[in-house]
Amino acid sequence: MSHRPTPDPKSSMWGLIAYYLRFCRLQRKLTGDLLGEILGCSKSTVSRLETGALQLEADQARRLDQHWDTGGIFSFLVWYATLGHDPDWFRQYIDLEVKASVIKTWQVDLVPGLLQTPDYARACLTAGNLKDVEGALEQRLSRQALLDRDDPPMLWFLLSQTLLELPCGGAKTMRAQLAHIIDLSHRPNIGVRVVPKSIGAHPGLDGSFMLMTLTGPPMDVAYIEAPGGGRLASGTAETAAYALRYDQIGQHALPEGLSRNLIEQVMEAMQ
Repeated sequence: MSHRPTPDPKSSMWGLIAYYLRFCRLQRKLTGDLLGEILGCSKSTVSRLETGALQLEADQARRLDQHWDTGGIFSFLVWYATLGHDPDWFRQYIDLEVKASVIKTWQVDLVPGLLQTPDYARACLTAGNLKDVEGALEQRLSRQALLDRDDPPMLWFLLSQTLLELPCGGAKTMRAQLAHIIDLSHRPNIGVRVVPKSIGAHPGLDGSFMLMTLTGPPMDVAYIEAPGGGRLASGTAETAAYALRYDQIGQHALPEGLSRNLIEQVMEAMQ
């Protein structure tokens, strides 16, 4: 049915789902068209699901479980795949980011990607010794398309003052970056608040993380940054713990107006 091979089921949970979907189709002697009727999609989409080019959605998994009477195995696999670590972690995160209705970010050391200017982003990527800086830059900036959607998500940012003072790319680049943050903070769906250094120790020192409220079906997840990638936490106790931590960090943040004032002061101090 497909010219591309089915992914190695040991490569990731999504690879296992693609492998098992094709196995079940062949076991039942179904064509791609017939499976497409069950999933509510085209034959070409079925092919992309079986090669891993697309990921099975929760509603599609539910249809399979009902039609094949699996006991819910596809829904369970999709649930775990969505929440677990994936070697292709960046694509996994991006897929969730575009589905989010609310994104809350706490960032310790770098300006969040959705707020970065091209020059700032290029400086960050260059410092990371990437082979294809321009390709990575294009990918990062493409994420910012959600800022200008007709239905953009609510974006709440808590930023450490220390990241504002790090002149990534030089003083000129950093001043332009800080001005960009101020401009974006005036949008009705974007809130930016700064945690000043003067407060000392606080619950956010352990590291950066994001909280996302997803739609269709509704789900809350936390994305925790880690070297070489990151991981997603489920919408249960661990996500609730990060939601509480976000609120605790917010208790130490300046209001929006004072946050803008502090950002302006940092800009003026940069030479």
